[in-house]
Amino acid sequence: MVHNIHKNLLSVEPNWQKELANSFTDPEDLLSYLELPLAKYTQHSKARRLFPMRVPYFFASLMAKGQADDPLLKQVLPLADEFLEVDGFVTDPLEELDNAKDGIVHKYHNRLLLIVKGGCAVNCRYCFRRHFPYGEHQNNKTQWREHFAYIHAHTELDEIILSGGDPLMSNDDHIAWLIEQIEAIAHIKRLRIHTRLPVVLPNRVTERLAQLLAHSRLQSIVVLHINHPNEISPELTTKVHALKQHNVTVLNQAVLLKGVNANAQTQMALNEALFSAGIMPYYLHMFDRVKGAHHFAVNDNEAIGIMQEVIKQQSGYMIPKLVREIGGEPSKTPIDLSI
Repeated sequence: MVHNIHKNLLSVEPNWQKELANSFTDPEDLLSYLELPLAKYTQHSKARRLFPMRVPYFFASLMAKGQADDPLLKQVLPLADEFLEVDGFVTDPLEELDNAKDGIVHKYHNRLLLIVKGGCAVNCRYCFRRHFPYGEHQNNKTQWREHFAYIHAHTELDEIILSGGDPLMSNDDHIAWLIEQIEAIAHIKRLRIHTRLPVVLPNRVTERLAQLLAHSRLQSIVVLHINHPNEISPELTTKVHALKQHNVTVLNQAVLLKGVNANAQTQMALNEALFSAGIMPYYLHMFDRVKGAHHFAVNDNEAIGIMQEVIKQQSGYMIPKLVREIGGEPSKTPIDLSI
């Protein structure tokens, strides 16, 4: 009888797809919700033609109403600055198109990236793939099987990364099928999922998803994308604890962003909040110089100064590695903090 009650509770789990469908897609609607004056925004509204806006209601609920400089709002609100052409800012800053083939990117020796979904639950304005031609990298099952054959043939691979877009935009049935195919390749040991969805829509972490990861022979790692401590909600923390109870390793990678987190105090607060929530700080990325997002850029000297201050004041185990990704390089490049 107890088992049946538990089963019924699972069947009425919140529907994350319905929540996603009710996201903010018009800047004026989001600004109205946040009680911000629309008149000041008129000059910026056209920027969403360059890159559509999408913000789940849950993520918007974490923003402070009446504050135009809210660090979460700054990450998602289109700005007229996106139209500016700035030297050194390009559409493919990591040169991925040279390495991508119908949904796979094999640029690292022991790991391969699968582009599972082109869409995201939230469109971050600084996204390094905001110009990526996802339409050219959508696969049917026949193409997926070709990818798995490629993985099977490359025995140097021991880890598969599900990426996108956001791979958790796929439903649990598709995730289950992907895991089943990857498990069948003997030399693959680990499955890594890079996702922002649990941050902006925690209900995406369903009980079934947790069970899929728990019962896989693969060691499972979920890498979240959290840039500011205000993104770490009680709801997210609950989902992280559920994943960890299923022996899933949970890490975070952030991006250093001007106007959002580019100071030592915010970085230390982020590291502390992550660690308290059971999430290990992993990488702090230098901003990728993508066209349309130059206003987020932080220079190397400023970044180094921030991290030097963090290192002085915080325990080493909760400090992420400051890195830059360079197109064509076989790994991320650590930034020398001794300069």
